[in-house]
Amino acid sequence: MDQAQILEIALQQSAYDCCCTAKEFQQEKNSVHESVTSLKARKYLKLPHLCSLVSYGSNIVACGKKEILPEIELYINKAPSIAACFETPHLYELNDILAKVHAKICFLSEYFLPDIELIYRTKLSCPYELRVLGPDDFSDLYIETWENALCKERRHLDVLGIGAYDNGTLIGLAGCSADCDAMWQIGVDVLPAYRQRGIAAALTNRLARETFARGKVPFYCAAWSNVKSVKNAVRSGFKPGWIEAAAKTDAEIDAIVSYHQGQLQEE
Repeated sequence: MDQAQILEIALQQSAYDCCCTAKEFQQEKNSVHESVTSLKARKYLKLPHLCSLVSYGSNIVACGKKEILPEIELYINKAPSIAACFETPHLYELNDILAKVHAKICFLSEYFLPDIELIYRTKLSCPYELRVLGPDDFSDLYIETWENALCKERRHLDVLGIGAYDNGTLIGLAGCSADCDAMWQIGVDVLPAYRQRGIAAALTNRLARETFARGKVPFYCAAWSNVKSVKNAVRSGFKPGWIEAAAKTDAEIDAIVSYHQGQLQEE
């Protein structure tokens, strides 16, 4: 697999997610599409989209609810730049459009694709034992400590992992979720006492190699505000691939906020 094939696979997956063709992400002209359900879309997406904006850098592809698509199209076409569509104050205007369907922009995400040369050239040492793990090893790990590496709600998709062990105790975990037929998403957690030692990058890089060995393309997602996660992606041999802005209903956003507030109270 080479770099061109990796990009081709990612573009095709985005096309499944956005109900369009892969070539539309590499054109200069923006495009909009009604969102429908698809068995080939990323398995964690709740389709149809209310509104999703995707850019690989050349243009914006928007996918969403039919009744607000004309206004979304106007929004992306009149913005002064691609970047402006994903930033405030312009996002406030998009939220005004989404209010008509009782929704708001909820997630601003950056997705990273592996750089083949960097993945295999990068030498990342880890002072702890690394073990390759499979689904049978995950049964006792679906706890808050490892919630970025594994997903309790979609545990059937957790297919591969790399664990870091200090004298037999798990202190770091990177996990792969089979979110697409051709692409597996990597998430990673390290215990607080062991952070800033390069463990996360070593786990992520090793898991990327193991994913390639199984014929799949690893990918990595981080919120724009999560500087530590972005740095980890870069250190591990990944480079920015595409960006997304996704809307959720007001009720879904309230539930997310309540969940996070509950976690803070428990701490």
